[in-house]
Parts: sequence; structure tokens; C-alpha cells
Amino acid sequence: MSQPTHQSSTKGLSLGVIFLTIFIDLVGFSVIFPLFPSMLDYYLELDGKDGLLGWLLEQLGHVSQLADGSERFTPVLFGGVLGSLYATLQFFFAPLWGSISDKYGRRPILFYTTLGTCLSYILWMFSGNFALLIVARLIGGAMSGNLSVATAAVADVTTRENRSKGMGMIGAAFGLGFVTGPAIGGACALLNPVETWPELAAYGINPFSFVALVAVVLSLVNFFWIRARFVESLPPEKRGHDLAERNPIKRLLAPQAAPVRKTNFAYLVYILAFSGMEFTLSFLGVERFGYTPLDITKMMVFVGFILIIVQGGIVRRMAPKVGEKRTAAAGLILVSIGLATLAAASTQGLLYTGLGFMAFGSGLCSPTLTSLISLYVSDKEQGTALGVFRSIGSLGRAIGPLAASFVFWWFGSSNLYWAGAAMVLCAALLSFRLPQPHKG
Repeated sequence: MSQPTHQSSTKGLSLGVIFLTIFIDLVGFSVIFPLFPSMLDYYLELDGKDGLLGWLLEQLGHVSQLADGSERFTPVLFGGVLGSLYATLQFFFAPLWGSISDKYGRRPILFYTTLGTCLSYILWMFSGNFALLIVARLIGGAMSGNLSVATAAVADVTTRENRSKGMGMIGAAFGLGFVTGPAIGGACALLNPVETWPELAAYGINPFSFVALVAVVLSLVNFFWIRARFVESLPPEKRGHDLAERNPIKRLLAPQAAPVRKTNFAYLVYILAFSGMEFTLSFLGVERFGYTPLDITKMMVFVGFILIIVQGGIVRRMAPKVGEKRTAAAGLILVSIGLATLAAASTQGLLYTGLGFMAFGSGLCSPTLTSLISLYVSDKEQGTALGVFRSIGSLGRAIGPLAASFVFWWFGSSNLYWAGAAMVLCAALLSFRLPQPHKG
């Protein structure tokens, strides 16, 4: 099939394809969140205390003893481990996919990684034991490192003046994915195929297979849409000739331009605090207000709705007028205020006020920090630079939930959120020292 010229390709590129890719990646990351307790019970009954699950629970039990001496902390850590495992694979693979896409183009990398994501969901659907579930999550996390490629594709087809508008669309996909994923997981978990057809258990079908099936369908839609609608956004003349260093550790430690290094550090500090809040928010609701799963879902929907509104609309109008640097700094300050309010929240009114500040600020700073990285580097470095940026975000999401859950149970929720507010305030102060990006 012949490809159109680059100009017509750029004009004809459907940003909706990129939106769907990012949305499905985030659904895959978060769809498992409401299933953690029931998954632990199911695989513990199925596998017993032997094998990989038994060893993991033994280690988590030791950590629980350090926290508060009770077994109630073990399920929290179990969820944190599964979530962090996915993010850790993103950390390692985001620079890899971004670097390869700089040399070979965005379309083939998105094509194959999306197919790999689909295969990971199929494997999950037939995960009749815990070890197979872990393999499925490893593959899914590795393939979802293509977020860096999707982000670079947006940078390819937007002008430097309009970069934040495109990144705002990515932010909206993130927000929508984090709202939709847990909702899909919670709703589809009510449909247990093993109860209706118990003979399917012999083939690895499990109580969570219907959730996995929905994820398979979504990823197949994305795969065929990319194949039919996504036109290459990086022409040959703008591609790099050599693959950049793909080891994420070496990439993080490699010399970087001062603006890129400072932006990456600010983003890491922000993600560490934000992901920790995100993971422990449900425990905060239960601890202070006795929230039910429905109440917790309402909180998540409230946060996600604000993120979608801000990233999908407000930031796209605000950033070009105010500037990415100021918008990012303002957003980080609002996140800090929101976390401080959550630390002191003794009423539901204060709780939702804190959530509102936090979500609004996050909606401003996430896409503009991404835009700043894109604006600080050349066209040939977009995939690599944004790959490192996404890798740093994944590193924060791998460490943040585990660290926050431990601090939550050991030092208390107020201390956790006060510490998060201080961390984000430091990131805001650092962002004020960033230079204005060149848009010419």
C-alpha cells in the first residue's frame, strides 16, 4: 500500500489514533487495580503457599512486620508489587522504543508494540497460575513502553508554538485511562466465566478472564486502527542514524543539557509524590471516613474528570498564552496545595477541595513538562528524549506506590501527604529556574 507524502501524511494523521494508543496503555496499567484483593485470594487458594506466590507473600509478610505487625498490610504491598512490576518494565523499555523509533520511524514500533500488548492480555486471559500472570504483566509493561513513541509522534506533527496543545491531548488520554481502567476492572470482575463454565478452568480460564477479554478487544481495535489510519509522522530526512544508549540507567546518568536535566528531575519528584497519593488515596478514604468501594470510585471519577477537563481543554489554551514554564510551575504549586489540604482534611469537604487542587494542578503541569522536554531538544532527538522522560515517569510510578504505602502504615497518612506536598513544592521551585524554550 503506497504511502502519501510527508506533508499530506502530517495533515492526515489522526491524533485520535495516538489518543487511543495511550488510553489503552493506561487502561492496561490500571484495569487490575480493583482486582488486587480478589486476585490474591484466588491464586493463593489455587497455588497454595508454594512456588512464586508463596515466596512473594513470605517476603511481604516480613515487610508487614516492620510496618505495623499485622497481616492487613500484606494485600496493600501485594497490589503495590504488581503495579510497580508493570511500571518497572515501562522504565526499561520506554528509552528503547523511543530510540528505535528515532531511527526507523514511529509507525512500525507502534504497530508491533500494540500487537505485543494484545498478546499480553491474551496470556492473562489464560493465566491459570500466578507465574503465568506475572509473565503476562511483564510483557504488557514492556510493550506499554511505547508511550514514548506515541508522545514523540505528537511532537512530530505539532508546531513548537502548539506543542502543549498536543501534549494536553496526551494528558487527557492519561486521565481518561486511569478513570476507565479501574471502572472496567471492577465492572467486568462481576462476570466470572469459571462459574458458568467450570470446565474452562482446565484451559487456564480464571475469574478475571472476562476483564482480560475486554482488554484484548480494546487492544485489537487499536492495532487495526493504527494499521489502517496511522501514517508515518517522522520522515526519513529527520531520523537519527544511530541508536542512542538504550540502557535506562546509563541514559539517566548520561550528561544532559541543563534544562532537560532539571525538567526530568522536577518530573521525577512530582511523579513520586503524585503516584504515591494515587495509590494510597483509597486507604485514606477508608481510614478517615469509612469509605466503601463505591465512595472510592466516586473519588477517582472526580479526579479523573478534572484531569480530562484541564488537560483536554484548559491547558491547551493557557500554555500558549502564559508559556509552558509558568503553566508547569503554577500546576506544581496547586498540586502541593492539594496534597497539603489532603494531609489536614478532617471533613469530606476538605478532602474534595484537596482533590480538586491536586487534580487541577496535575492537569496543568504534566503536559507542559512534557512539552518543555520536547522543546528543549532537536527533531532528531524527540523519541530518545521523550523516551527518557517517560522512563523517569515509570520509575516514579514503580517506586512511589511501594514507598507511599509503607510510609502510610508506618508514619501515618498526614505525614505522608505533608511530605508529598513538600516534595512537589521543591519541584515547583526548580521549575521556576528553567529557561524559556525556543519556539522559532
